[in-house]
Amino acid sequence: MKHLVRNLAAAGCVAILMLAAQSSAQQYPSRPIRIIVPFAPVGPTDVIARLVGQKLTEAWGQQVVVDNRAGAGGNIGMGIAANAPADGYTILFVSSSFMVNPSLYKKIPYDPYKSFIPVSNLAASTHVFFTHPSQPVKTLGELIDVVKKDPKKYSMASPGIGTVPHLSAILLGLDAKLDLVTVPYPGGGPSLVAVVGNQVPFGCQAIPPVTPYIQAGRVRALAVTSAQRTPIVPEVPTMAELGFKGHEAETITGMLVPAGTPGAIVRKLHAEVARIIALPDVKQRITDMGADIIVSSPPQFTAQIKNEVARWGKVIKAANITVQ
Repeated sequence: MKHLVRNLAAAGCVAILMLAAQSSAQQYPSRPIRIIVPFAPVGPTDVIARLVGQKLTEAWGQQVVVDNRAGAGGNIGMGIAANAPADGYTILFVSSSFMVNPSLYKKIPYDPYKSFIPVSNLAASTHVFFTHPSQPVKTLGELIDVVKKDPKKYSMASPGIGTVPHLSAILLGLDAKLDLVTVPYPGGGPSLVAVVGNQVPFGCQAIPPVTPYIQAGRVRALAVTSAQRTPIVPEVPTMAELGFKGHEAETITGMLVPAGTPGAIVRKLHAEVARIIALPDVKQRITDMGADIIVSSPPQFTAQIKNEVARWGKVIKAANITVQ
């Protein structure tokens, strides 16, 4: 009889907690929400975060404020979000640095597996290898040949040490057995300008800012890192087509919340964001940037994070890249 009473009491407590969680989700949000973007304004992560934030404000009647906390490759903002209350009122938007930094830095202020609940990978941009049109290469194979013949003469610009485009260039160097010098710049804009100005002959970065320069003939695209050719530049082959299997890479825009956020709130956020991304104006804006719409489920994004941390960790270790 005592066991029965205890079991009934335990079941009652579980039921009360479930009802409380459901009630919390139904009332959510009841005050302003903060979206932390761990980068400066105007970049792809920031643009998508602001699109989503605006639509959330319109749908829920609560102000959604974007808080840019740039620095240390995104670690500062991600650390702030990791220590925020797990109540659904702090949302984190990240790029692929979220998966790269655990291997790149000796110490980071978050655990990629334990500090957050992944909500969704919302969008992703392929990378493109490109060159100034004055350079004597029209294919990736020709780029490899000229670098092998005179490695001191050629270098490749990237948006910064440890960015996924930088690691894509490193991976090419490893697999093609190239003595490839990479020149890290403080962001995609400066690295693109360096190639457009022919200060650096080659570049690799996420395709959105490069697209208009490809279309205008100011740079020449050689290869993309997507699994399939992109409709943005359908004539440009993939790395796999060129014999480089396993070189698929992209810069993502992902959404997470602090660990411990109630499941009902996570589900509500995911459903609402999926609806927002599917809106014609939002979808058009993102695709115009050169990004592909993804909107993965929380389990799918969780699995992707695990795979990407391991994958880029191997490249970083093989190339002996470290950032203090």
